Amino acid sequence: MARYFTGGCACGAIRYETSNEPIFENHCQCTDCQKRSGTGHGSYLTFPQRAEVRITGEASRWSVAGDSGNEKTHAFCPTCGTPVYLTFAAMPDLIAVHATSLDDPGQFNPQVLTYGIGGHAWDTIDPSLQRFERMPPG
Repeated sequence: MARYFTGGCACGAIRYETSNEPIFENHCQCTDCQKRSGTGHGSYLTFPQRAEVRITGEASRWSVAGDSGNEKTHAFCPTCGTPVYLTFAAMPDLIAVHATSLDDPGQFNPQVLTYGIGGHAWDTIDPSLQRFERMPPG
């Protein structure tokens, strides 16, 4: 039986759903994630087929060059400001959703910590997770 991943923004204006399984689940301690989340890291589930993630509602977007120089686009709710998902110019099939945007955040099963080089002592991440100073190789 396929699992469903559903979620959206705080006010409900943007919703998503997919029966795909995530291919990557991570905590990220890069500066961009820290600033966007207002905490020490961001947490994400990345799905392989953006076309198979049904999104309703209209997101506002802004783009930034990642550490690799590749552009990533952040989608957030224009009403409540909740960050909901990211897309990547260099990998247009992928979509990453914010773990806390899930209706059931307990579905998030982090596999690794990325950009550990940017971590703060006060942002304790499970020490059993594999840790990468930057993004691991593809």
